[in-house]
Amino acid sequence: MYRPSTLLHQQATSIHPAVSVSTEEADALWVTVSPTLGILDQPLQRCLGSQITLAKWQYAQDADESCEINKAVSLLQAYMETLVKPIHLLGHGLGGAVALIYARLYPDRVKSLTLFAVAEQPAVTWHAHYYVQRHLVPCSQTRVLAQMASSLFHQQPYAPAKLVEALRQDLNKAPLLHSACHLESLPQGGVDVPLMVCGATDDAVVHPAALADWSHWFKPGDRQYLCANGGHFFHYSNPDRLAQEIISFWQF
Repeated sequence: MYRPSTLLHQQATSIHPAVSVSTEEADALWVTVSPTLGILDQPLQRCLGSQITLAKWQYAQDADESCEINKAVSLLQAYMETLVKPIHLLGHGLGGAVALIYARLYPDRVKSLTLFAVAEQPAVTWHAHYYVQRHLVPCSQTRVLAQMASSLFHQQPYAPAKLVEALRQDLNKAPLLHSACHLESLPQGGVDVPLMVCGATDDAVVHPAALADWSHWFKPGDRQYLCANGGHFFHYSNPDRLAQEIISFWQF
């Protein structure tokens, strides 16, 4: 059973991950490293949770901790070791990248992997897009984040100031080494487990062409699903159809 995460506002951080639902109950696990944007995952989580038992694994980095995605992967492994059977993994953006790295390392523990807005180069996140824009547009962080808030969403779900603050918090807590001087890259490639990659035609970060690059790594049975609209957070505005597609993929 899915338990709703905290609403879109500033949240205390911790290096220790939080998990909803007991180990024995979960059929699928949503992996997130973006606590302040977690509410945008909830519509799809609720749709899926009405048909299967969905847990949420959440990682939030302390301000004093070094930026390292492998730390999140290691903590996810510590949780996954407590499971008695393989489980479906899902994740959006950087959370999806963490799930992807984990699935490559421990395929025997993963039943399938479903990614939302994850490029074939997994480090191409909205955070990287922000630093590119910050380099090109010589203005304040708030101004760039406000411009990004307009481009990331097909239809903004909250007041612009609230979205800007949520993006700022997420930017500060992301376990990546992106900066104005350096954009991190992550290993590219496929996975041994069944894979579904989802995106949107109007995603300003992970364009359809970048999503199509996954086809080089697809195995028989792997899928790609493209929403007609919805922006980078298309799963927020297209939860019902996405849930149907994911359930169909799991039953394949």
